[in-house]
Amino acid sequence: MSTEPALTLTERRKAATQLDIARAAAELFAERGPDGTTAEEIAHRAGVALRTFYRYFRNKQDAVAPLLAGGADRWRARLAATEPGTVPLAEALERSVADALSVPDATAAEGLRWTRGLLRAADGDPALRAVWYRANQESEERLRPVLAALAGEGADPLEIRLAAAAATDAIRVALEAWAPTEAPPGEVAALAVRCLRELTGGMRLFSRR
Repeated sequence: MSTEPALTLTERRKAATQLDIARAAAELFAERGPDGTTAEEIAHRAGVALRTFYRYFRNKQDAVAPLLAGGADRWRARLAATEPGTVPLAEALERSVADALSVPDATAAEGLRWTRGLLRAADGDPALRAVWYRANQESEERLRPVLAALAGEGADPLEIRLAAAAATDAIRVALEAWAPTEAPPGEVAALAVRCLRELTGGMRLFSRR
């Protein structure tokens, strides 16, 4: 099951360029901090012209948005792949969260490394924190139709909205709690599942079988 249409070739190329710029921005933020990084330096590191940078992003902090959104996209895709009615919704959600935040390969570990670096950099940069919060808000909105499809007809729209908010915040809080520490990436998944259970424990939507 998928609720998101496939990207065209042009859209994939655009997304690839944006991701290259996002990675360059994340690297420079980790090395020098946002205050010590310019848009020109990000464009140079990414191998694009400055006008290309501004074609996609309003400012240097915005440039990391694709990197932050990527993890949420993969998580929703895992959840959307669940066949409705095969497992309880709570179980499907926990499984997708744990899978998305586990580190089975180098790509997953790299994604968490990027996120840790960006959250540490955001601690002293309000504009970068705003990008992080916006990424979470957008992820929450895109999660609602996925949960609605899994919950089936008759599900209360308010319950769906609350569930999407709780699931998104569970991951956000887990990552924010983990990022400042030296804990290994493998601990994030368990922390996120714990947060999810705490936030959804009293929801009727998850008590149904």
